Amino acid sequence: MRRISLWAGLALAVAVLTGCPPTYPKCNNDEQCQEKGEVCVQGQCQECATDANCREGFTCQANKCAPKPPECTTDAACGTGRICEAGKCAEAQCKDDSACNGGKCQAGRCQAPRDTCSANTDCGEGQECQSGKCVTADASSKCDYSPVPFGFNESTLDSSAQSRLGELAACIKASQGKITLGGHADERGTEEYNLQLSNRRAAAVKRYLVDLGVPSNRLSTVGYGETRPLSSAATEEGWAENRRVEFQR
Repeated sequence: MRRISLWAGLALAVAVLTGCPPTYPKCNNDEQCQEKGEVCVQGQCQECATDANCREGFTCQANKCAPKPPECTTDAACGTGRICEAGKCAEAQCKDDSACNGGKCQAGRCQAPRDTCSANTDCGEGQECQSGKCVTADASSKCDYSPVPFGFNESTLDSSAQSRLGELAACIKASQGKITLGGHADERGTEEYNLQLSNRRAAAVKRYLVDLGVPSNRLSTVGYGETRPLSSAATEEGWAENRRVEFQR
């Protein structure tokens, strides 16, 4: 009995000296929080301690990663001669009506006349919307205007999308008319966040096309958030259809 008590006493002494790891969410170091993808902040496992612990486009607020607020939400925040586009301040699309291809320049943006079109759906069968007017569709056109897909909660272009936009850029430069890039998101997340995400997606497509030589004044962006889904199915396939940027001519 004395020998057993001696060993028990030694085991207790070792445990006291070495210390037992704390139980989650308590912690002594970041390693004890890694399994949850978190960091140790003042003895507690938290999602983040600084912005560096959050992915791009997010900031650490109250130890939680939250979307960064947009640079602007209204044109007034951008100053004279600039407009708020996809959450960022940009140069105005126009200064007067001469830059609007028959439309009107209002508050730095080109507005199509009421008797014209803004999308192909405004036109009759066999027609498409070009430069704000319904014209007979060109059957020989090989431009691929199918929507650009995005991953969940992503606004960056993958290699497949970049390759297709590379081909589309050449086709756009060889044609005429302006194109509106409509960003969309699936239903998951808040309406405000999905609106910001759809704007970022449209802006990413525009930025890539402009880098490939498409004139910036031929492209405009708009974010629809989750309000215009292609699919109503609450499945991965349905959500994937709704994460997109469409080309409105």
